Amino acid sequence: MTKLLCTVWSSPKKEEMYLYTERLKGLERVPEELLKLFGKPKEVMAILLTEEKKLGRVDVKDVMDEVQTKGYYLQMPPHRDDYMLDLYKDTSAKYTDIL
Repeated sequence: MTKLLCTVWSSPKKEEMYLYTERLKGLERVPEELLKLFGKPKEVMAILLTEEKKLGRVDVKDVMDEVQTKGYYLQMPPHRDDYMLDLYKDTSAKYTDIL
């Protein structure tokens, strides 16, 4: 398939987690167990996918293949290193204290 009209849904439970589904079928092919973990999906946008289209963090061909075969594509949030978050936790330290 060279074109696929999709709906993109966001999860209220996990930031930056998205479901892609075929626009006309909606959530009907998404397993109930996944929907329970995902939370009540919020429609973010409709998008026309083509093999030439670029997506930010996922390969468009993978998305199209999984939507066609499984009925959905689950995009997980990017991995964040915990140590990077620690850099911003303690704002009481002065810059000169670190040096």
